[in-house]
Amino acid sequence: MATPSQHDLRKDFRALMETRRCYYTASTFDPMSARIAADLGFEVGILGGSVASLQVLAAPDFALITLSEFTEQATRIGRVARLPIIADADHGYGNALNVIRTITELERAGVAALTIEDTLLPPKFGHKSTDLIPLDEAIGKIEAALEARIDPAMAIFARTNAGQLSTEDTIERVTAYEKAGADGICMVGIRDFDHLEAISDHVSVPLMLVAYDNPQLADRERLAVNGVRVVVNGHLAYFAAIKATYDCLREQREIAQSPLNASDLSTRYSTLEENREWARRFMDVHE
Repeated sequence: MATPSQHDLRKDFRALMETRRCYYTASTFDPMSARIAADLGFEVGILGGSVASLQVLAAPDFALITLSEFTEQATRIGRVARLPIIADADHGYGNALNVIRTITELERAGVAALTIEDTLLPPKFGHKSTDLIPLDEAIGKIEAALEARIDPAMAIFARTNAGQLSTEDTIERVTAYEKAGADGICMVGIRDFDHLEAISDHVSVPLMLVAYDNPQLADRERLAVNGVRVVVNGHLAYFAAIKATYDCLREQREIAQSPLNASDLSTRYSTLEENREWARRFMDVHE
């Protein structure tokens, strides 16, 4: 089977957004996982920023990966993918001018869609990693992203953290992003359907939720009715790959079975604890 063109995959993603269905993403972290996901019938995949950071750097999701490193991984996936890939482009790797560069590079990499979030990254000294930038600055980033895009079929989603905002402030942000021209809205931290419906009533563009298997949002038909077209339920495939690698190598060394699960392994073998200590020492960050 021939690999579809990047433009055709973008049109496929747009077509998904025009349906009244909700699609769960496959965690696609390298070319093979993207090919497997398509063969198994997934409609859309996602390259998560946290997964890319672990895959490329063995580093936690502390805004340590650079645009060039992320783009390299996206390009490897994009050249052979048979399903649309969403790129988690974090904060666009800087200000609005950096967002322009991000759009240019990821469009060339072949992604079908991407998210630009309004989180203040990297966090400032003494601040939390969940702080948000001012609304006007966030609007400027979305407008810059749209200006930089060459292929109008590539979708740009504005992302915000509804779990850190009041419902009223979330509505203010998402409606402003829609007015700025965002093709869709991505939200983190939606608690339940009451929370979702209070916001979705004010939005007409497609919604994307980062839900992490939230049982309060498990009704796919109800999600679809509320305008949700994409749900990211975490990256279980990547963590399963870590566990499988560990178990295979452990068995080769004839080491007894370990009680460690995938989460334990990602903590043990990433640089999480080192970076936490550096944050405490140099950034006055205390958990």
